Amino acid sequence: MAKSTSIKDAVANFEKAKGVVAAEAEKVELWGQCPPIDKMDGVLASLKACKHLSLSTNAIEKIGSLAGMDSLRSLSLGRNQIKKLENLEAVASTLEELWVSYNLLERLGGCERLSNLRILFVSNNKLRDWSEVERLATLPKLEEVLFAGNPLYNEYKDKQAVPDYRIEVIKRLPNLKKLDGIPVDVDERDAAAAKRGA
Repeated sequence: MAKSTSIKDAVANFEKAKGVVAAEAEKVELWGQCPPIDKMDGVLASLKACKHLSLSTNAIEKIGSLAGMDSLRSLSLGRNQIKKLENLEAVASTLEELWVSYNLLERLGGCERLSNLRILFVSNNKLRDWSEVERLATLPKLEEVLFAGNPLYNEYKDKQAVPDYRIEVIKRLPNLKKLDGIPVDVDERDAAAAKRGA
């Protein structure tokens, strides 16, 4: 028995299950393969029309090249084994949503180039430094982030100080509209602005 599913086989399974040609599909779902995918490869380049790619719930350790995926808007890589955000250059100008919750990320380096990123779900990783949150300040369109379940968040949660944590995030990312699934309110925005000015 094979110990992993290749992208090629996963694409073939998807085409068979959905009755579509993957290269023409806007939404390609390769999540939860059995056995799991452990490697992203060049086969993804054939998905020219794909706007939404889901590779969640596999065993991927490294983000492979996304070259050729010129239409990609949403990339879902949650519940994998990813330690680093890399190889995102090819989709830096189109990607609007990046879902990488439940991975092994300690840093967000690589995000800075994603100029159209609106949504970043990075909950339940290993982020512990505020400098990683600050990296996101360069993203002009970022409006929603999910950090819950990271050491950074848990430290405040354990002290029952989640409101303080929210202010700290909003202070660093003043354009956010939603944090951890909860809309940012006027009071939080004002408190964060006051802290920024202090």
